[in-house]
Amino acid sequence: MLVLGIETTCDETAAAIVRLTPEGAGEILSNEVMSQIAEHAAYGGVVPEIAARAHLDVLDRLVERALERAHVSLNDLDGIAAAAGPGLIGGVMVGLTFGKALALAARKPFIAVNHLEAHALTARLTDHIAFPYLLLLVSGGHTQLIAVRGVGDYLRLGSTVDDAIGEAFDKVAKMLGLPYPGGPQVEKMAEDGNPTRFDLPRPMLGRAKPDFSLSGLKTAIRIEAERIAPLTKADVADLCASFQAAIVDTIIDRSRAGLRLFREQVGASNAMVVAGGVAANGAIRRSLMRFCGETGLRLVLPPPALCTDNGAMIAWAGVERLNLGLVDDMTFAARPRWPLDANAEAVHHGKA
Repeated sequence: MLVLGIETTCDETAAAIVRLTPEGAGEILSNEVMSQIAEHAAYGGVVPEIAARAHLDVLDRLVERALERAHVSLNDLDGIAAAAGPGLIGGVMVGLTFGKALALAARKPFIAVNHLEAHALTARLTDHIAFPYLLLLVSGGHTQLIAVRGVGDYLRLGSTVDDAIGEAFDKVAKMLGLPYPGGPQVEKMAEDGNPTRFDLPRPMLGRAKPDFSLSGLKTAIRIEAERIAPLTKADVADLCASFQAAIVDTIIDRSRAGLRLFREQVGASNAMVVAGGVAANGAIRRSLMRFCGETGLRLVLPPPALCTDNGAMIAWAGVERLNLGLVDDMTFAARPRWPLDANAEAVHHGKA
């Protein structure tokens, strides 16, 4: 089975071809990503209109390149998948419309993919893990702990009540005068900083419900920065290190609460999976390795290139759904909000 995946929910335009082998494993034949960092850098964040136009400019060439590098044609495909949300609606519409048009022209099944489900299922592409498992989804727009019970079967255990972790990283970076994108810049500065210099809050610590809250921590950084202004490079490094240490402590405490709730409501977990752009952060990855070592959980961390937005995860979600006979028609509409757990109240902040 061969599926083309198209991703345009935020500021990466991506197209990929993924094959389901006869043994049931996934194989990435091509994975093309065009970043828009340069287009948005001057604004310190993603500008939706600029993002949508950039997707429109390059998507056709990117899909063509993905097909060429995979050595396949449109006729060889078994399905075409496109992210239909959640995300910046202009960008989502570009990829979704393009995917539908290709499917119509090539007379192939079309699969509308939830961007969050694609993140949730990536570990099955990279590590072939079985359901159920605990997912920590940490990105620019989402911070959630989810019980992944099957394709299309998700239970949200906890979520952020305000900012997402990636959003907090970006806002702290901007506050401290660091270039966009902020997450990698904060991590880089933290390497040379003292993580104990500033006594920052660890929101929600110890609470039974595994929710997150980041706005208070972000405010605490602003107060400390204003108190010691003007900032030296050492001050910025110490603020970044202290902020990152608080994030790490929060993630571990909330993951412990999430695992407890998972075991109560679902049973034993086959693994803990971490997905989303923030999962590329080295300090967070190392702390989760220690946590899983202590709790006896298998930790699955997809390669950083598959943690950030990419077409391979969309294609793989398309493979999983197509394999179950789940296809969509051409009336499927783009969705700026699309919670994985339909029974949970939709909580969404920032970019998708």
